[in-house]
This record gives sequence, C-alpha cells and structure tokens, in this order.
Amino acid sequence: MNIIKIFSTTILFMAVFAIASIAVYSEDPRDIISQMEQNMRGDASYNEMTMETVRPRYPREISLRSWTLGDDYSLIYVTAPARDEGTAFLKRGNEIWNYQPQVDRTIKMPPSMMSQSWMGSDFTNNDLVGAASLVDDYTHKLIGTGTVDGYECYVIEMIPTPENPIVYEKVVYWVTIEHYLPSKVENYDERDDLVNTIHFREIKELGGRLIPTVLEMIPEEEDNRKTVLRTSEADFNIDISERFFSIENLTEIR
Repeated sequence: MNIIKIFSTTILFMAVFAIASIAVYSEDPRDIISQMEQNMRGDASYNEMTMETVRPRYPREISLRSWTLGDDYSLIYVTAPARDEGTAFLKRGNEIWNYQPQVDRTIKMPPSMMSQSWMGSDFTNNDLVGAASLVDDYTHKLIGTGTVDGYECYVIEMIPTPENPIVYEKVVYWVTIEHYLPSKVENYDERDDLVNTIHFREIKELGGRLIPTVLEMIPEEEDNRKTVLRTSEADFNIDISERFFSIENLTEIR
C-alpha cells in the first residue's frame, strides 16, 4: 500500500512538473524580452545615476542624468565631476552622437567606436547608448530556467541578426519570472568565450515601479575590476517628445 502511495505521489509530482515546464517553454522569448524592456524603461523615462569605475589604483565616479523615449531615443548627460560635466550622448534611431564640451564639438560615432569603453568604464558605448534593439535586432531562444540571487528566471539566448554591427556574438539573459526584470546578462565573443557579466541587483520601487537599482559589470579576464551603476531617482511619467532628442539639445541640456 505504501509503495502504491509513493508511486502515485511520484506520478503526480512528475505530471505537475511537466505541466509547469510546458507553461514555461510555451512563453515567447521575444515577448519576455519586450516585457522586460517595457518594465525597465516604460514609454518614456528619466533617471539620475552614479557610475563607479573600480580599479586597483584609480577608482573613479561620475554622475549622470538620462532620458529615454521608446526604443529609438535616449540622451545621457554627465553632471560630475567638473572636468566631465556637459559631456553628452544622443541616440536617434540607428545614429549615436557625442558632445565634448572641452572642445565644443559634436561628433557622430561610427560603428567602429561602439566596442570602445564608455567614459573609461567596463561598459562599452554599445552597452549604454547602442543603436541595437534587444527586441528587433536579435533572434531569441528560450533555453531553460535558472535561479539568480533567489529569483527564478527565464534563460534566453540572443544572437544578433547578420545585418546589425553588434559588439557581442551571443548574449544570454536571465529574466525574472515573477516581475519580468533582468537579473543577469552574459556577453560572449565570436569564439563563444565569455567577455563579461552584468548583474542586476537591489530591486526597489522607484518612480512607481519595481526596478533593479544597481547594475554591476564584471569583465571576465580582468582581476579586481568592475563598474557599478546605481540609480537614485527615476520617473516613468515624464512628458517628452522627439524634439527633445535633437543634436542642438546636446549643447543646451542641463
């Protein structure tokens, strides 16, 4: 009798597990990434952040403001330290512009610059102001589930489409099942070697929604180095139009 009960319980457990697995794998990975993007950014957003670049000999910190509108428009403005104040980056569709106040010059950034370090950090220009869309410029495959920092996550493999000059050859996203928020990202090169890992931590309510308030970028082959991006203020109800994201505004924004 006990054997029958154990067998029945085992069969029931396996059935429940199978149903749960089917439910997970029936999710469209592209839709998961799209929902994650919407939760992180909304239709339009404003953020205030600090970025700490950790180095054995010369740690550095800068302060930023950023504005976004949909997937096509973003503007990042550096507010501190004084020597970098006024430096700004603009994304308009597939074009990226950089204003350098020291020489009062605005340049259009070519694709070859997208893999370069952003403001001396472990982030690349592509990581923070890249023209690529996580939804439209990759193919997506749900490859499993996993747990990161206590959160059960979808694991999604993303391969850039051939026509897009994207820095990484493969990106693997961990997206929380409960909140559809990023938890971890792994970026790989053309040899399928891990280049860096981004951890998303300290999920808090800012601007009326839950978001991870700390991003930690850790390069794979560099000891005692990392870059930490902390969000202190967020607003997802700003009234902003495409006119705000103009080249002229790069020199005028404050």
